[in-house]
Amino acid sequence: MNIKIINKSTHSLPEYETAASAGMDLRANLETAVILKPLERTIVKTGLFLELPIGVEAQVRPRSGLAAKKGITVLNAPGTIDADYRGEIGVILVNLSDENFTIENGERVAQLVIAKHERAAWQQVKILTETQRGTGGFGSTGVK
Repeated sequence: MNIKIINKSTHSLPEYETAASAGMDLRANLETAVILKPLERTIVKTGLFLELPIGVEAQVRPRSGLAAKKGITVLNAPGTIDADYRGEIGVILVNLSDENFTIENGERVAQLVIAKHERAAWQQVKILTETQRGTGGFGSTGVK
């Protein structure tokens, strides 16, 4: 799938790191480093602008290494970039650790996954088909 992109950052375009990778790393495009204090959030600009085909979205997801090692994650994960959005891609990062985290220019802060999606058409009914699970939600199927 070809996607139009404008790169106003000082970094190369996002790319897949391996043949089986689903996501491409997004890099911070900063003039100066940003210190993210514990429980603080910020929007990190990337310098990237996309033109996605209709029926395709870009999902901004956390990087597992940053989350596991540093407590840094994408606050609205996954963030959705719609096909009609033409603004700069920003990443909402939050520091869930108890230590300051410095975001440097060029740091890989999130990953971008391109995904096709469907549009729903509601069919209003009076009764839904019964299932074994029924109305059981939040933990109703157990933990093991």
